[in-house]
Amino acid sequence: MTTTDALLATPVLLTTDASSPMLIAFMQEVSWFGGGVPRWALALLLSAWLWRGAGRRPALLLVGTAVAANLASSLLKNIFDRPRPDLIPHLDHVSSWSYPSGHATSVTAIALAFALLAPPLWRRAAAGCAAGAVLLTALSRVMLGVHWPSDVLGGTMLGAAFALAAAAIDRRVSR
Repeated sequence: MTTTDALLATPVLLTTDASSPMLIAFMQEVSWFGGGVPRWALALLLSAWLWRGAGRRPALLLVGTAVAANLASSLLKNIFDRPRPDLIPHLDHVSSWSYPSGHATSVTAIALAFALLAPPLWRRAAAGCAAGAVLLTALSRVMLGVHWPSDVLGGTMLGAAFALAAAAIDRRVSR
């Protein structure tokens, strides 16, 4: 942990005794979409939508991006083995190391890849939804006390790298 991480995290941390239960529940629901079964369901649902609107290649690229980003995040967690914050009791279940945030990685990779691979008619709306999803996921992980700000920044950058790679592959192959 760096001093900067602690200074950035402290003002936004939620606690059961001082925070709105509705806000805590909302942030837990936001966080829920970035992990486990919901992450894969979201990736498959968006891939099916892409398949229908943009074709097989973008849909398969989205699934591949989700899988590759998740594997990279898990590998990096084991390399860095950074402990989770201990400023407050965690308000979400955690089972691995802290850096990079797997939730931030996955949501960014899936949402941004969808926005970049979507047909032109969908791109503006998809980009707005992606930006909202990435921001809310990053905030939720810090606010729930399970990640340092640098964890979600690292995860967001990792997910963005995979999404940008998928878009580059799509453009190269379509030429």
